Amino acid sequence: MGFKSQQFIIAYMAGENECYAINPAGHLIDNENRAVMDDKSGVCRVRHAKSIFSYYTCGQMPVRKRILIVDDEPDLLELVSYTLRKEGHETVTALEGIGALEKLRRDPFDLLILDLMLPGIGGIEICRRLRDHPRTSSLPVIMLTAKGDVSDKVAGLNVGADDYMTKPFSPRELSARVSALLRRADVSRAADNNPEDEASVGPPVSLGPVLIDPATCRAACGGELVELSATEFKLLLYLARRKGRVFSRDQLLDAVWSDEAFVEPRTVDVHISRLRAKIETDPARPALIRTRRGLGYFATDE
Repeated sequence: MGFKSQQFIIAYMAGENECYAINPAGHLIDNENRAVMDDKSGVCRVRHAKSIFSYYTCGQMPVRKRILIVDDEPDLLELVSYTLRKEGHETVTALEGIGALEKLRRDPFDLLILDLMLPGIGGIEICRRLRDHPRTSSLPVIMLTAKGDVSDKVAGLNVGADDYMTKPFSPRELSARVSALLRRADVSRAADNNPEDEASVGPPVSLGPVLIDPATCRAACGGELVELSATEFKLLLYLARRKGRVFSRDQLLDAVWSDEAFVEPRTVDVHISRLRAKIETDPARPALIRTRRGLGYFATDE
């Protein structure tokens, strides 16, 4: 989480209102490059004595996030924790599932990095419990595991994981995925607090027995409230507003997951399956969200 400025990157470190100049390789240039945020303008400036430029304007100071990392390998925990601390985040670690759940019950977190295979309670069960609890139902989750089979990925996504990475992994890719997922979560929260957001304006939309209210970000089927994640709601609203129009996976990714840099096309299928399970009378024979073989998905109430 840094801001590029000429040949330097301004990276938020551990301080409250300070950051340091580092080079693209991630090394601190020197202690004289400390930069302090202007409290009035919210702009961070750094001075480099050897440069012909006096100051580099670097933009808004990034917000520090609190991330829980759960894995039974101490070395991997340290690697992931170090990678994210370099990006300015606060990290908390746990070696097994029960300890992770205790930390999640006790303290708030902005993101969870979760191993699939854990002693005691496994990652799948942890993710399922998080999604069933109102306080953690929208917590972003990245599964980081050695199990790379398609069936394992689908299982993780089906219980509510937002992203899935296999070991061995690139620390740079992990950092990029974490940043992308945090951005998406911030956008989702901002949309919840902004009544003028595109996804939260306009009259209610109906799709058969389903009534979708953009103003409250809620959907009801036959008068009963349907529990939907933020992404499920956006996907349902997008399709319902465009009944009869067929969208490919890539088109839906661009429309619904536009702020996420790393999403596999298979993610669309998983979310469609979740929606069908929640709103269709017979999910095996969907009547509201249908598949046009070889082309994509479309919504209809005819």
